[in-house]
Amino acid sequence: MSVISMNGVTKRYGQVTALDGVSVELAENQIHGLLGRNGAGKTTVMQILTGQAFETSGTVEVFGQHPYENAAVLNRVCFIKESQKYPDTFRVKHAIRAAELLFPNWDAAFAAELMADFALPGNRTIKKLSRGMLSAVGVIIGLASRAPLTFFDEPYLGLDAVARQMFYDRLLADYAEHPRTVVLSTHLIDEVSDLIEHVVLIDKGRILIDEDAETLRSRAVTVTGPRASVESFVAGRTVLHREEVAGFLRATVSGIPDRPSVGGLDFEPVSLQQLVVRTTQQNVPRNGQPVGAGTGEGGAR
Repeated sequence: MSVISMNGVTKRYGQVTALDGVSVELAENQIHGLLGRNGAGKTTVMQILTGQAFETSGTVEVFGQHPYENAAVLNRVCFIKESQKYPDTFRVKHAIRAAELLFPNWDAAFAAELMADFALPGNRTIKKLSRGMLSAVGVIIGLASRAPLTFFDEPYLGLDAVARQMFYDRLLADYAEHPRTVVLSTHLIDEVSDLIEHVVLIDKGRILIDEDAETLRSRAVTVTGPRASVESFVAGRTVLHREEVAGFLRATVSGIPDRPSVGGLDFEPVSLQQLVVRTTQQNVPRNGQPVGAGTGEGGAR
């Protein structure tokens, strides 16, 4: 069952096209990774899905309805972002209490556990919190809300490595006990790669990847060997990256249905971060054409 459906969605701000014909569906009770560079369109997607912006054209459904000013939809959605704002007079306990009143599935005991885990002082004024503590407030609200659809728009960037790992561990454990649909928007791809079940990669407002994470990883390899042998192997395939040293060629290739075994060639798995970076680089224009255009390498789609 799809919780989110976007079909041909375009968003323009004057002469700037933030989203260009985006079509994507996100299934229920999965952890989705919404990946892409700064300005790629990730936040615009989430703003439209949470009723904070209108699409210029196309159709949008969340839980089968348009989200804008739709309480039946928005009561089931939690959107936590890096630049989350709170009233200046609020203390941490006030932000937590407000969230408890807002989210029907709120778990107060879980919120208290998380506050202890992150050593968050309930009586401290929000405006006096460090960046890390402010990030912890958002993470706690996002987790304890247990909203059927939860967006995390990089609110954990202010956390140190230990605290981020605590967030990932807590998210995965609670998701296992209380399945829901989670969308993680992040630049820290290596850190969340084990959490993500489905990958959506957006660049320049267009979807480049929309696929199950394991399937995606299994179909990409880095092949190394003598130049002629590697060229023969990659012929007709989508080459995301290549580098040549002293007659040896190293190429990252997608679209491999099975793990290959070819004499004289070495094959290595490709991490999710490498795959995202190489696919995005493939989409960068060069002399008016996508990288690889006219070379037989194939372009990312």
